[in-house]
Amino acid sequence: MKYAWIDAQRGEYGVDEMCRVPDVSESGYRSWKNGGKPQRKRLTGARMLALIRAIHAEFKGAYGSPRMVRELRLRGFPASQDRAERLMPENGIKAKHKRRFKVTTDSTRNLPIAANLLGRNVTPDAPNQVWTSDITYLWTDEGWLYLAIVIDLFNREVVGWSLKPRMTADIATDALTMAWFRRKPAAGLIHHSDRGSQYASHAFQAKLAEYGMLCSMSRKGNCWDNAPAESWFGSFNNERVHGERFETRDEVIAMAFEYIEVFYNRKRLHSTLGYKSPERFLDDWLNGQSPEKLVA
Repeated sequence: MKYAWIDAQRGEYGVDEMCRVPDVSESGYRSWKNGGKPQRKRLTGARMLALIRAIHAEFKGAYGSPRMVRELRLRGFPASQDRAERLMPENGIKAKHKRRFKVTTDSTRNLPIAANLLGRNVTPDAPNQVWTSDITYLWTDEGWLYLAIVIDLFNREVVGWSLKPRMTADIATDALTMAWFRRKPAAGLIHHSDRGSQYASHAFQAKLAEYGMLCSMSRKGNCWDNAPAESWFGSFNNERVHGERFETRDEVIAMAFEYIEVFYNRKRLHSTLGYKSPERFLDDWLNGQSPEKLVA
């Protein structure tokens, strides 16, 4: 084989000289040496900076250097952490600053509360075992909007959400209903939330019973019991809300849809998922399961 012959002679002659003898391309030889895959050349600083700027704009400043490097690699470009950490600050490119985001639900008053079935075990080994929910508020020039979400803790996917101008029980039940229709989980799923009146309400508890779900609530005053939902709201605020002005409620609805359905679930690289998006993590898990396990 021509490439093997070239490889055997490399001690005496340069690759460019040896490739001319059998009339093959140098790039073809290097591809052969790389296992049949095209060799990826190191990006110039200008090329890498252009790619970083494009990704930074596409994801609206969501990524710091660790996620930026992984996004570049996913797109087939060689990238090192050191280069990204140097190029980004040198050119004023940085992730949006962290900022605490207010998550709130009304107190339960005299409504019944449930025990904490979850504890801090937030790493189920399969989808549709544990969901967690919470509510926050968003300001517009037309007034407040309230956002309720339901997250599957297995792959951190937002499986249900609802936006309404009032923080009543139906915002929580609507988000749960969306999640149920999307996933149709088997009975026995644990639904975890804080002790807010929306989740303790008779309407929400009836919906949980209808779907065969077990109710779990955080301990009083312990924010760590629902940390994944609060963490999600923190990312949402940093990457889409902080520093923005929304003139209308419709603008917030469009922004939330884009963030949840287009970006977060399908594209955003999640550090706890091995820098995969929630959708990709779930797909990889499903592809690795036997048909017998999926039926069971």
